Order: sequence, then C-alpha cells, then structure tokens
Amino acid sequence: MKKIGIFYGSTTGTCEELAGQLAEALGVSPADIHSADKMTAGMIDSYDILILGTSTWGCGEMQDDWYSAVKLLKGTDLHGKEIALFGCGDSASYSDTFCDGMGIIRQELQNTGCTFIADRVPTDDYSFAASVAVIDDCFIGLAIDEVNESDKTPGRIQAWVEELKKHL
Repeated sequence: MKKIGIFYGSTTGTCEELAGQLAEALGVSPADIHSADKMTAGMIDSYDILILGTSTWGCGEMQDDWYSAVKLLKGTDLHGKEIALFGCGDSASYSDTFCDGMGIIRQELQNTGCTFIADRVPTDDYSFAASVAVIDDCFIGLAIDEVNESDKTPGRIQAWVEELKKHL
C-alpha cells in the first residue's frame, strides 16, 4: 500500500477536522496528518500520495499556511507523486469563490510533474455560483461546505474516499 500524508491549512479548525475524518476513513495514522505550516521537504519525500486540504478565505484565497507550503512543494521534485485535493468553503456567503483555495493549489502545482488523483467530483449536488476549483463541471477534488451543507459531508467523504482507494 502506498504511504499517504495528509496536509491541511486550517484557521478555524474545520479543515483540520476534515483531515482527521479523511485519515480515519482511509486508515491513515494520526502521525501522518500535518499542518501545512509544518511541511518539510523530508515529509514530502516520505509519502507516495499527498492529500492537500485548504479552506478558502477572503475573495477566494488559500488559507495562509499554504503560501509557504506551496512554495516548498514547487521547489521539490514531485515526479511520481500523486496528489489529491480537498477544500472547505461557504457556498452561500461566498458563492462566487466556493472552494477557490483548492483550485489555486492545483493551478500552482499543475506543472510540477505530479499526478492529480480523485479529481473528478461532480458538481451536481452543490449549490454555488462559481469556483476556480471546477473543470468540465467537476470539482478537482473533494469540496466541503460545513457551514450550509454539513449533512452532506459524510456521504461526500465516503464517495471521495472510495475513488481514492482505487489509487492505493
């Protein structure tokens, strides 16, 4: 089985909580869950699959911890690494930038030699106006709205984890 590291950027704790839920669903040890601000090149090298999660802030920005983490990732050899993304957003108050942070991470990493996995999440069951995390009517990772649609989170996690398991 491939070694999985989960990295999250969380200001309010929501993205951190979701990272824990994903780890539990995937059987990933709590020792392999890390805050993005603690990321090191050695950590990146030690994992086959990187699951990266961010909340979206302001007018569609990544959570603050990701700015230095993305810079580190871009400076690391990511050839052969598989990356899966998850994001948190508020689809009612920030309908025009829902989960944009996740899309920004993908844009930043798309020419680094990594392979994105579990990146075709249909938008059908979501209510939002726009997102840079959408390509061809699919989210490029798991989009979660704990503010307005927390009742849908368990099912969304389960479906996404099943897709991820195809790569393990």
